[in-house]
Amino acid sequence: METIDFSFIIPVYNRPNEIKELLESFSNFEGQHTYEIVIVEDGSTETSEPVVDLYNSQLDISYYFKENSGPGDSRNYGMQKAKGNYFIILDSDVLLPSNYLIEVKTFLNTSYYDCFGGPDAAHSSFSNLQKAINFAMTSFITTGGIRGGKQNVEDFQPRSFNMGLSKKAFIASGGFGKIYPGEDPDLSLRLQKLGFKTNLIETAFVYHKRRISWSKFYKQVYKFGMVRPILNQWHPNSKSIVYWFPTVFSLGFIISILLAAFQFNLLLYFYGLYFALAFILALITNRNLSVAFQALLAIVIQFFGYGYGFLKSTFNLVILGKDPEDAFPELFF
Repeated sequence: METIDFSFIIPVYNRPNEIKELLESFSNFEGQHTYEIVIVEDGSTETSEPVVDLYNSQLDISYYFKENSGPGDSRNYGMQKAKGNYFIILDSDVLLPSNYLIEVKTFLNTSYYDCFGGPDAAHSSFSNLQKAINFAMTSFITTGGIRGGKQNVEDFQPRSFNMGLSKKAFIASGGFGKIYPGEDPDLSLRLQKLGFKTNLIETAFVYHKRRISWSKFYKQVYKFGMVRPILNQWHPNSKSIVYWFPTVFSLGFIISILLAAFQFNLLLYFYGLYFALAFILALITNRNLSVAFQALLAIVIQFFGYGYGFLKSTFNLVILGKDPEDAFPELFF
């Protein structure tokens, strides 16, 4: 196998402070590594160039400014400019553990894959809100491990906040499409159709900071829900009944409350048990009562947002037979 030369691809849009924290985490890497960092400024009005200049003497950084065309196209642009033969794609709102590249290199040198994904975690410095949302997004009890809760899963669908892609796979696939969000599972599924293997590197996690509010979190998961039926339409083999779970959960929760008004409490008891288990797991994970309580709200927002988006998208695509770009132009760049 040829030597792996890594290029980190990072699109950014009006987030210079995030880039500063991310570059600082690069400077704390353990071990001796040769790699480059490619930062693509996606039409920002508040650019990261002054921050990049601060780290140019410490890190091998290439900086490009282009017109706004979305994160997928910006990643493709960065990979076209990169010198390496293996790309690691990061969001600007992540921090890297000091052993991150050691874990990636060790895995790929032992079991090579043309595409990998890694999990996300909450750093101890994160706010209670960030930790609560991280729990809702990553816990097995909520997402079933689809974001990296399982170990060494072949055919894993990486997420673009922490994703590796060989140059060979990029050229063969053409990179990311114009849908957003959902561009990352779409690419993973297209790669699998082309015969490339994907996998999860459980130990190659990042700290995903998610500078987010409750309203932004709802909007995010709502869009995730709208995207999934589109991906199911494009990739029929990826369909799974589990994607209906947030919708069924949300409708069941509403029905359980209505039934309780007529003294039928059994269904509501089941939901109570679920939330009690979620609270205990969040408390054990974070050792913080505030985070545990906020995690319950995050779970409700996640399920209702995703569930509504999924149901709305399914109705438009399946029942009304609309074209995805006509039905939801806001999801396409």
